[in-house]
Amino acid sequence: MESQPPFIREEINSTVWEIPEKYTRLKQIGTGAYGSVCSVINVKTNEKVAIKKLHRPFQSEMFAKRAYRELRLLKQMKHENVIGLLDVFTPAAGLNDFTDFYLVMPYMFTDLSKVKGLLSEDRVQFLVYQMLCGLRYIHKAGIIHRILDFGLARHAEAEMTGYVVTRWYRAPEAKSYVRSLPHFPRKNFSKLFPRASAQAIDLLEKMLVLDGETRPTAESALAHPYFDGLRDPEDSPESQPYDDSHDNATLPLEDWRRLSFKEVKSFVPFPRRDSKRRNTLTISP
Repeated sequence: MESQPPFIREEINSTVWEIPEKYTRLKQIGTGAYGSVCSVINVKTNEKVAIKKLHRPFQSEMFAKRAYRELRLLKQMKHENVIGLLDVFTPAAGLNDFTDFYLVMPYMFTDLSKVKGLLSEDRVQFLVYQMLCGLRYIHKAGIIHRILDFGLARHAEAEMTGYVVTRWYRAPEAKSYVRSLPHFPRKNFSKLFPRASAQAIDLLEKMLVLDGETRPTAESALAHPYFDGLRDPEDSPESQPYDDSHDNATLPLEDWRRLSFKEVKSFVPFPRRDSKRRNTLTISP
């Protein structure tokens, strides 16, 4: 059995982090309801990565199930346009000590909100292409996401609800506000985006159709003429179907903890290839 690597212990903004000593220069870059994220340097590879620590993942059955699902989903993702796991670890030597685990993911240097100037159409085209390639991969695995990470992701059901958050209560003011809004004529996207090509406008209009039954899938959107000359079969690998056998299970807290420990210990890194057509963006300081 492989021995446990040496760990270091550090407190960041009242949160204790226990990480392998190969990760240095711990710096918090984000925090939310369910976890905190720090950037670190992997001294073995000289690579900057992001580490997410979940807040009290085993404080209840609901938290434990959510943590297990996120771990399983991230382990499933093996596509260059989808955030996946570089590593997952726990300072616990065994199941009896297992109270926390950490998710290591690529550090995203690019922030579109900080890009200088306007994006050229070829860059917009490539960014949309990358997003659709990643989305196609996720959907082919039978997974839908609600926001741009997998904390609220689920296995796609045959019949899906059209709501998020708690549906049993909606503020009456929200309904009144929607009903009070005047009817507006549809926007002319050609005037709204005068620099965009006719094919870009056509794809945008199709992708913004509200009815999911008539809106194009990610796969059919990739077949749009807008992406002619850009497609590469290597960008669209087939994904393995997601095993959702525990998604609807109601298990005791200890069972979720045991399952999560097993997933942590069985992790095998996925060798990620660099994109042959990396889209570099100029970021403001």
